[in-house]
Amino acid sequence: MPTIPSNDAGPHSAAQQIDAVLVVSFGGPEGPDDVMPFLRNVTRGRHVSDKRLAAVAEHYHLFGGASPINQCNRDLIAALADELARRGAGLPVYWGNRNWTPMLADTVAQMRDDGIGRAMGFVTSAFGSYSGCRQYNEDIEGARTAVGPGAPVVYKLPPFWDREGFLSAMAENLAAARQVEPTAPVVFTAHSIPESMAATAPYVAQLNEACRRVAENTGASEWSLAYQSRSGPPQDPWLEPDIGDELDRLATSGADAVIVVPIGFVADHMEVIYDLDTEARQRADALGLRFNRVPTAGTHPAFVGMIADLVLGPLPAPCPIDCCLR
Repeated sequence: MPTIPSNDAGPHSAAQQIDAVLVVSFGGPEGPDDVMPFLRNVTRGRHVSDKRLAAVAEHYHLFGGASPINQCNRDLIAALADELARRGAGLPVYWGNRNWTPMLADTVAQMRDDGIGRAMGFVTSAFGSYSGCRQYNEDIEGARTAVGPGAPVVYKLPPFWDREGFLSAMAENLAAARQVEPTAPVVFTAHSIPESMAATAPYVAQLNEACRRVAENTGASEWSLAYQSRSGPPQDPWLEPDIGDELDRLATSGADAVIVVPIGFVADHMEVIYDLDTEARQRADALGLRFNRVPTAGTHPAFVGMIADLVLGPLPAPCPIDCCLR
């Protein structure tokens, strides 16, 4: 794992030591011509055929070839900048992606050119796993290496799965859905990952605890955790149950409605609007289940306030060297 800059700045708040905020995300295509190049970036080194990529590309083409993640990030950045300004911390907020423009290395280069020396890095991933945490550390350090001398130091904030602002935003969204379907079972969802990756990370434990706390805060006694958006070879074991199988189980048990909470995601991007709002909803319709999907944290004021708290708080400690191995 690349060396992460040490916290050598003492007890002062980050606002006294940083020049900017860097929002780091996954990225997504902006139009039809971007879809296949974007998917090749995502799957680089995994030997995925163009035939398989073309099938996935159709999900994007249903929505005009553009991923909503980009506008979600623009909205979040604008809300965060406003919140920081409201608190008297007029820090510029930059944005860099892992897989599509604005690419992270290009953003880090722009930060260097703008005279940024130190930045707080916020990754749009709430839970700890290789792909959701450690890999972003590697991406940030890889971008700094590519930029070379003068690249700003970036202090990556840790996963925020247990932060009150995130949990309260999700609880408020779930509570609104339970006003409509007060007796419906609740299914929390998160991106499935390989079992081998989950074995080296706190991903499942963190998800279960976050789900428990959100359910408890809303009085939802019947809840479960399911996974979605699996993308690996069928012979490799990934986390289960799949959301479709969980819907089957609920219908068989006599449920006539379901509330789905995408707690593993912070924006209504493709894994939400296609994998849940399209595929899972169709499955629920076929099973006779009323389907109510809860919004993600998005730009909920409690969530944006939580990010601002982290940005203006103490500099984060580096991740443990053996955390979230591949």
